[in-house]
Amino acid sequence: MKSAYLHIPFCKHICSYCDFCKLNYQKDWVTNYLDTLEEEIIEKYNSEELETLYIGGGTPSCLDEEDLEKLFTIVQKFNLKDDYEFTFECNLNDINEMLLTILKENGVNRLSIGIESFDKDNQKFMERQHSFEDAEETIKLARNLGFDNINVDLMYALPDETMGTLKKDVAKILKLEVDHISTYSLILEENTKADILETKPINEDTDAKMYEYIVKKLTAAGYNHYEVSNFARKGYESKHNLTYWNNEYYYGFGLGAHGYMHGMRYENTRSLNNYLEGKYILEENILSKTEIMENELMLGLRKMEGINLSEFFDKFELNLQDVFPIKPLLKSKDLIYKDGYVFINPDKIYVMNEILLKLI
Repeated sequence: MKSAYLHIPFCKHICSYCDFCKLNYQKDWVTNYLDTLEEEIIEKYNSEELETLYIGGGTPSCLDEEDLEKLFTIVQKFNLKDDYEFTFECNLNDINEMLLTILKENGVNRLSIGIESFDKDNQKFMERQHSFEDAEETIKLARNLGFDNINVDLMYALPDETMGTLKKDVAKILKLEVDHISTYSLILEENTKADILETKPINEDTDAKMYEYIVKKLTAAGYNHYEVSNFARKGYESKHNLTYWNNEYYYGFGLGAHGYMHGMRYENTRSLNNYLEGKYILEENILSKTEIMENELMLGLRKMEGINLSEFFDKFELNLQDVFPIKPLLKSKDLIYKDGYVFINPDKIYVMNEILLKLI
């Protein structure tokens, strides 16, 4: 086990597009939830030395000082390596000197800030509100307090968004000079407010052009496009997320969290009542060797470097090309082989799902 994810489901406000496991913040719920989270960790965590820890949500930064003190007391139960990566997700509007000081004092060394967009129409749709100046000042404050690994999220392909709007957002994101940028094309998930209001998705061709523009601008600015949706300055690739994409084991603690251990993937309940009663697990799925190899393929091909053939053989004692129909896709240039790796042709990343369907 290399990593652990902790889910904090509480939010001061629910965004229109959000499909994550979330609840409106209530102080008594938070207190009971953190007590149960501690019990779950005591029950499941086997004291392995972890390389990464990630606290996500929801909105972890909505917790008050007392909540945070309790949360970080729980975190002390984890045994972390000397060069650990510890990420904490923040809403831009929650960040202040007190919060950052608490995070720094408790070992957080990577911030992930949900900016999404600076455009007023986009923000109105998402039900968020902040300015570029807010982001600039916040990141400056974080830098001054010693945070040297900062990610921001950029969302695109929002309803009625134009290329002009996206170009302005990308330019402003680049001006922030952060270390990592995660990009997300809007997906209209069922039962979100956006879905209930029958929001119409953007044209697929426009979505594709927006993705191509983002890749072009961020790579030109020196960011390594190391995963389909993620860009990093050299050395700042997300170690935690690479655990997922490398198909390695990780703990998932908290409401709605997912985990993968010893060939079994599991999903925790989204019911707060069940969780507080200690009924943590919603579903467990013990994977066959074929399913594990399929996951290895699907997750590995999200990385721009792709899958290392010798590592695949070491792991499964099978050649990748003997398990999956690689050769026809190499011939069609959907896949490329280079220096011991097989990866999706960068020109075809946008249609990677179609390529995966041909493989599986």
